[in-house]
Amino acid sequence: MPENQIKNSLFCFGLGFAAQALAKRMHSQGWTVSGTSRAIDKKNALEELSVFPFDGTHATEEIHNAISKATHLLVSIPPQPSGDVVLQNFFSKLVECKNLEWIGYISSTGVYGDTQGEWVDESSPLQPVTELNERRVEAENRWLEIEPVMIFRCAAIYGPSRNLLVSVKQGRARRIEKPGLVFSRTHVEDLAQTLEASMRNPKSGEIYNISDDHPAPPTEAVDYACKLLQVKPPPLIPFESAELSEIARGFYLTCKRVGNKKIKKELGVKLQYPDYRSGLDAIFKTM
Repeated sequence: MPENQIKNSLFCFGLGFAAQALAKRMHSQGWTVSGTSRAIDKKNALEELSVFPFDGTHATEEIHNAISKATHLLVSIPPQPSGDVVLQNFFSKLVECKNLEWIGYISSTGVYGDTQGEWVDESSPLQPVTELNERRVEAENRWLEIEPVMIFRCAAIYGPSRNLLVSVKQGRARRIEKPGLVFSRTHVEDLAQTLEASMRNPKSGEIYNISDDHPAPPTEAVDYACKLLQVKPPPLIPFESAELSEIARGFYLTCKRVGNKKIKKELGVKLQYPDYRSGLDAIFKTM
């Protein structure tokens, strides 16, 4: 083992919502965990971690050194209009790192586009309908040129502090009416356990969908959150007249059901929250 290598060392490009869930999980098991953030703000999972500022433009020596000591690398920074900032700044370094046993790249099920409600799996054709998801497809292809990269296409991620219960309480939840539309979702802890399972059994070049078992209409999920909180649901808003951000509108322009059989069969994942009800129930009990 090289002198600069630390056994079980995870480095995260983008210590955001998803990466923090994995960071907490691995840190509790004695792993060395570090990563980047656009601004140093040591809250929650970051309190005991080494966090380096990274604005997407400067490949600092600190980050280079941390990568050289890592055995596992998670990338959750989405591609920017200029491209993938991690590849732009660290591609040659990553290719040189012989100690990396696993690189996980977080992508999105948005790359499958619209299947009019039909199921998709990892072999389904990619037909992105937004610029962001077109960039995700390009980034996936670039990352797959590096070993040992695995791609994780995630459905909409929710969990403590980021969920419909919070949105309803803050008055931000909306019921957008679009008949026939269903979303797939994943609880952040199920995402984290899937990433860990892959870290324990890495298979370079593999692609995995991460989603729950029960795609459901977005209005149905909002109704359930309101029921838990015992408040009146917000009024229905026709999709055509709804004011939505570009990213949000992209969600409503596509309808698909995301299959997750591969993570169960190949990684042995057993979902802790197989549908939005079980996920929201658990969050509600902690509120």
